[in-house]
Amino acid sequence: MFTAPPYLLDFLNYMETVKGKSPNTVNEYFYDLRLFLRFIKSFLMLKNKTVDEQIPIEDIPIDQIRLITLSDLYSYMSWLNREKHNSPTSRARKVASIRSFFKYLTDKASLLDYNPAHELESPKLQKKIPKYLSIDESSSLLNAVTGESSERNYAILIIFLNCGLRLAELVGIDINHIRDGSLTVVGKGNKERVIYLNQSCINAIEEYMKVRPHDGVKDRQALFLSKRKSRISREMVQNIVKHFIILAGLDPKRYSTHKLRHTAATLMYKHGNVDIRSLQEILGHESISTTEIYTHVDNKQLKDAVASNPLANFVKDLT
Repeated sequence: MFTAPPYLLDFLNYMETVKGKSPNTVNEYFYDLRLFLRFIKSFLMLKNKTVDEQIPIEDIPIDQIRLITLSDLYSYMSWLNREKHNSPTSRARKVASIRSFFKYLTDKASLLDYNPAHELESPKLQKKIPKYLSIDESSSLLNAVTGESSERNYAILIIFLNCGLRLAELVGIDINHIRDGSLTVVGKGNKERVIYLNQSCINAIEEYMKVRPHDGVKDRQALFLSKRKSRISREMVQNIVKHFIILAGLDPKRYSTHKLRHTAATLMYKHGNVDIRSLQEILGHESISTTEIYTHVDNKQLKDAVASNPLANFVKDLT
């Protein structure tokens, strides 16, 4: 249960029930806006030069929110940069939360006559080429799977590397989500999409189902189970992935569960002749601009491109 002023609680309920945001996303909105309101209370209401990050926010009246200006919002962004050392990505997420919050207060709840966040700009983000495993590194990771629960762990890794699921999507797989060689995934915002399983995924799931516990299972529909026979947790999957990354001789600081999603997307695009629109559908991206990061080229492609120039072998006789 959130401890917050009524207008913030109403906003969070709106985002979950009307906009269809997942509980995790709603939690992120709350944490972002709680920090923002603590900044407002400390700096504007109490005239402090520091932000008390334990200060309660439920007593901040809507009249104080009406006094917030665009300048105040940029002061908050500056504070996040200087004092909190937030990255541009983290600040961009907080900008998005603030924009949604003030848009709701102005357009939906009619609590504000003016939206100060309307002109609030997001930090410019540098597009980074996603880190991913090569085919050989992916093979090494899969070959490293041995020991207890190897059928389950292998199935987890093979699905990550072939289907490009998010961590929460993999953990949330139910047995009845798998039918006729396809997997129904519940992604961000509770949006469903269908992913067609290739033979390696089908084989891995079948082998795991042969040893998956049946008696005393707490969540009978959950595909992947822990030793306690309950749905496997995100933390456990992260630990499993890290364990086998180390066993495969790879850098655990460089690769993670999300990097396996990057790997699947990159390998599909580079080697599977998958067009960008299909890749967007497989990954469950709302915007194709997010998918476009996988259209990057590697150093070999750049070298080959230059080498293919018709003048690459031109030699001038200088004698």
